[in-house]
Amino acid sequence: MLEIAENGRTWVLSGPTSSYAVHLTEDDELLHLHWGPAIALADAEELAGRPLPVGSSFESPLDGREEYPVEGGPRFARPALSVRTPERRGTEWTFERYDTEGDELRLRFRDTGLAITLHYRMRGDVVERWASLDNDGAETLELLRADSAVWTLPEREGWQLSQLHGRWAAESRLVRSDLTYGEKVIGSRRGHTGHQHLPWVALDTDATEERGEVYGCALGWSGSWRIAVAQLPDARVQITGGAGYDDSGLLLLAPGESFTTPVFAGLWSDAGFGGASRTWHAYQRTYVIPDADQDRPVLYNSWEATQFDISEEQQETLAQRAAALGVELFVVDDGWFGKRTSDRAGLGDWTPNPDRFPAGLKPLADRVHALGMQFGIWVEPEMVNADSDLYRAHPDWVQYQEGRKRTEFRNQLVLNLAREDVQEYLWEQLDGLLSSAPIDYVKWDFNRCFTDAGWPGDGYPQRLWVDHVRALYALFDRLRAAHPGVAFESCSGGGGRIDLGIMSRTDQVWTSDNTDPLDRLAIQHGFSQIHPARVMAAWVTDSPNTQLNDRVSSLRFRFVSAMAGVLGVGGDLSEWSGEELAEARRWVDLYKEIRPLVQHGDLHRLRPPSGGLSAVQYARGDETVVLALLQAQHYGEPVPALRLRGLDPAASYECLETGEVHRGAVLLHHGLRTPLRGDLDATVIRLRRI
Repeated sequence: MLEIAENGRTWVLSGPTSSYAVHLTEDDELLHLHWGPAIALADAEELAGRPLPVGSSFESPLDGREEYPVEGGPRFARPALSVRTPERRGTEWTFERYDTEGDELRLRFRDTGLAITLHYRMRGDVVERWASLDNDGAETLELLRADSAVWTLPEREGWQLSQLHGRWAAESRLVRSDLTYGEKVIGSRRGHTGHQHLPWVALDTDATEERGEVYGCALGWSGSWRIAVAQLPDARVQITGGAGYDDSGLLLLAPGESFTTPVFAGLWSDAGFGGASRTWHAYQRTYVIPDADQDRPVLYNSWEATQFDISEEQQETLAQRAAALGVELFVVDDGWFGKRTSDRAGLGDWTPNPDRFPAGLKPLADRVHALGMQFGIWVEPEMVNADSDLYRAHPDWVQYQEGRKRTEFRNQLVLNLAREDVQEYLWEQLDGLLSSAPIDYVKWDFNRCFTDAGWPGDGYPQRLWVDHVRALYALFDRLRAAHPGVAFESCSGGGGRIDLGIMSRTDQVWTSDNTDPLDRLAIQHGFSQIHPARVMAAWVTDSPNTQLNDRVSSLRFRFVSAMAGVLGVGGDLSEWSGEELAEARRWVDLYKEIRPLVQHGDLHRLRPPSGGLSAVQYARGDETVVLALLQAQHYGEPVPALRLRGLDPAASYECLETGEVHRGAVLLHHGLRTPLRGDLDATVIRLRRI
């Protein structure tokens, strides 16, 4: 809901439980008024009538109170907008008007030839904010910085900052620390979202999992980015975020050109971190994720079974075994194309290897379909090997610096997707590939960070950092429109490209290359702070886990860990015993029964993975399911009780495993005769309201 004051200078956006309000002063200063519990327009107008505090001449009364601080004028806080022309730098804007379209509010400002529009939209209790910049003047402008939004927090003491940090195979690690004076900056200067940080922060003063105020912000951008959390000298807190890591320049805007920033979304919750997560999840399932109401299928991926040594016959044998498990989607990973017999060759040549697939992919895809499964493939379109037909024909199509060595990580280079000829080549290759066989699914990988991000001959080569992402989005949009039945997964060496931007164009994401079921508990716990299980791909692989750490774990533990997201199987099924295959079939059948709860239900994190027992609960309608995993237990130490959430305290619930009836929302876990033993093990508990 959007409310506007009669004078047209105060605006209030409200959701089911929260409100966001801004006010334009008579001096055309746009001030933040309120972000928190729901308020009425009259409340916002009362806040707007309060004068700004008068401080010393060494501080600005605008700092920490402006809605979107620009560079220049009577302010010292980090600017959200920095513009340079040949004659000047900075912005001195005036308000032109506001307008609305549906539920979107637009506040329009101008600085000579630059039109600046701030956009607001309430989605449930999530506020979407972004900015658009239009050059309708006569001279070219340089955007040094154009952030999506600045978020202002109410005055509190003892703010704590939560963030998700990590590295390859250890992504999404949740850490919470005291916020101190100065700036805390996270981001990526690698050309993609990065394994090191997810573009999300949360702030609180005393929140728990189910109680207390939490403010969260998440950026929807799949390239380099920056979020800065600043505690200003007067203790006020502001959060700034947008595309690009530094202020060295985003784009040139020639007359007639425009730039729209990515969305920087924010929410307030008074139901703790769990309530904030459930709000994020509902928002993404409703407004962000394509076809989110559809169940994601159980998949099998052949990579760990075969790696680069693949053949059509071998893949068909694996497909037969996968189908017998109840798998619904069979995926051929790396090695099906070009001269791809190792990671040293073939990237860029997206045609089936004639020795391995003499008649292309269609015969195998047809046989997979005949087994009752969908068919998928792996690609890495933004990369190229030096040993490839593409690179030999077009060595200038990669990012490189003139006169410098072309760095090869993983024996590959990055294609300059900002070039229109590269964009058209990839469209022709991928459209032709998806038209050549009945392909239902594409795992889209990105395994190489930007290093030599140059573009010799271009007048403004640094634009490739932004234009690469814009071209990537356009390519996804074009492919999805041309092939609406194809689902896409975002992968980047695991969780290196996970954000609201890529999630709006893909059906699921590869959470981590780490498939160890114990390690995945912490990764999935952090991931769930912002993103829903509906997009979180999780695999059951072999034990010992020879891909990573040689840890031994039971098939039960591996399945229960992976069933917390979109279940997949990635082990070498040709080596699984008959007993293992039979047990795996039972787990797959069980997952299909609980899938609607996991992929579409409300998540409650009952116990974090830091202790001996880790447990998550998914509730939907009259049903709930608990996935409990015992990581370790000292001798004589009982399995702790679990208090379930989101249930009706006055109702009774039957445990489907034991037939026992329990009253209300409290369930003593050790009172259930479940097979959770005192060693590394796991169980699934299902309850239904009666």
